Amino acid sequence: MFATASNTKKSLFESVNLPEELESALIDRLNASDSRFLKDLKINVGNVLKSQNLSEKEAALLALAVAINEKNAALREALEEVAVKLGATDAEILEVAACVSLMNANNVFYRFKHFMHKNENYQNMPAGIRMSVMMNPVLGKEFFELLSLGVSALNGCEQCVTSHEASVKSHGGTEARIFDTVRLVAVIRSLIVLL
Repeated sequence: MFATASNTKKSLFESVNLPEELESALIDRLNASDSRFLKDLKINVGNVLKSQNLSEKEAALLALAVAINEKNAALREALEEVAVKLGATDAEILEVAACVSLMNANNVFYRFKHFMHKNENYQNMPAGIRMSVMMNPVLGKEFFELLSLGVSALNGCEQCVTSHEASVKSHGGTEARIFDTVRLVAVIRSLIVLL
């Protein structure tokens, strides 16, 4: 049975732990019009959070990273609560935040180097950006690299995406996990656009 206009928003928000009464001008208008897109979005969000290649906790942490990256406080708080219920520790949640922050620095820096690829001076200058959080992450190296890849894909840094994709594979990650990660961050970002 298809969701009705009155409960599409409700079930979409339930899937990410947002309160139904949270106002969102665009989502509320789409819901009132019984939009097929909102129904699709609800299905897409539900599907990416129940990936066959990511645990529920990993999916929640990746979604949390998107909310942090996109600066959506309501969704960040809701997804942090979900992650904790799924067993995420405070250290893991803080490491997700640290990873998002670090990737934002790296994505800007390495996009610049990529754009300026013809200038050898820039290519040979050291980054000078400390990245000790990457050395022994509490999330484990493979998942930390997967998280870094997802955030880098969100931020559009080709050099970082390529580097982290190779690193995920070198730590035992599969292309299926990589693909599901990128799909998840894309769908959660599409939700945030409307929030």
